[in-house]
Amino acid sequence: MGTYLVTGAAGFIAARTSGLLLDAGHTVVGLDNFNDYYDVRLKEHRLTALNGRTGFTFVRADIEDQAVLAEIFAQYRFEAVINLAARAGVRASIEHPRPYFSTNVDGTLNLLELMRQQGVKKFILASSSSLYAGQAMPFTEELAVNTPLSPYAASKKAAEMLAYSYHHLHGIDCSILRYFTVYGPASRPDMGLLRFTSWIDRGQPIELYGDGSQTRDFTYVDDIARGTIAALKPLGYEVINLGGGLHPVTIADIIGRLEKLLSKKAVLNRKPFHPADLKETSADIAKATRLLGWKPQVSLDEGLKQSVVWYRANLAWLKDIKL
Repeated sequence: MGTYLVTGAAGFIAARTSGLLLDAGHTVVGLDNFNDYYDVRLKEHRLTALNGRTGFTFVRADIEDQAVLAEIFAQYRFEAVINLAARAGVRASIEHPRPYFSTNVDGTLNLLELMRQQGVKKFILASSSSLYAGQAMPFTEELAVNTPLSPYAASKKAAEMLAYSYHHLHGIDCSILRYFTVYGPASRPDMGLLRFTSWIDRGQPIELYGDGSQTRDFTYVDDIARGTIAALKPLGYEVINLGGGLHPVTIADIIGRLEKLLSKKAVLNRKPFHPADLKETSADIAKATRLLGWKPQVSLDEGLKQSVVWYRANLAWLKDIKL
């Protein structure tokens, strides 16, 4: 059993990853700065499921704070660092780009430098399918991703490059995971599925950018967490897609499925397609299957059902969350 540093531990993917590590008997030091990019009640909700569990320690800190990170690394001997802390959101990065680089790039550098100093040899970095904008589908890891369409994507590309340099210079084993449209219970309020669910349920218009024909390769959060943990094995330096696996679904189809689950009809407020968005995503996951033995296990219908069940169970406080 190992001790793992999971950054962004109160976040959507990191909280589930931490929970699965604890289920397997590992020790987890969870770090999160509780920034107010979205309502912190969602982070508190996720963290409640982790606090008090055997093997879990929570530290409220920022990966941009080198001094605090140094204290944490001095206190624990980590088997690996799973860096899931990040500023997320394509559109928000266009309006406020600087935090994306201070967190996603400078924060990543802080972690890698302390790993070098303390001899921690395994690093996992959460990256994004948004890097594939403009590339031919299906998206494979070998494609050139040198034309990011948003500061968010650019910051993720920069973090990937930093990880490679530390692998090359210092022998740190790096798994770069490009996640594809992660969804599930307790997701971020700026993500489409929670917004759509809430708006349909309340009878409020859905803000639909484009005509709904754009597609996404939806991936359930539990599957993403399993793939993240599988990538802890020694791999050298690898970029790996974690996605639905060549099963893209249109946004219009998603809305239709949510209408059935909620037994309500959506009201659509159509807006122009956003130039920073991808019109379609489709993940080639052959590499994840080959290297990690990973494939998604949760069907879209089951994942949507579980998301709606969670939404209804927590509606008393979710109704006040800003979307």
